[in-house]
Amino acid sequence: MSTNASPLSKRTLLWLKARLVASKPPGPEQRARDLVAAIDAGGLPLNPARVNDIARQLGLEVSVKAPMPETIERIRSALQRA
Repeated sequence: MSTNASPLSKRTLLWLKARLVASKPPGPEQRARDLVAAIDAGGLPLNPARVNDIARQLGLEVSVKAPMPETIERIRSALQRA
């Protein structure tokens, strides 16, 4: 048995590698857009730390004591400016 892979095997391996390689995680703006879209669709954000993290990644200063609805409105405003 030969240790060299045939061209078909190489192609198959490249295809598999392309399918298995994780895609790049979404950036802060995309995460913010996804959050706002989920809220507009009737969802409720359950993790205030995640909402605050998204706001901070957008460059907003957020207090841990800030009400989540206020932070979400600030995120909406930041997306409109972008």
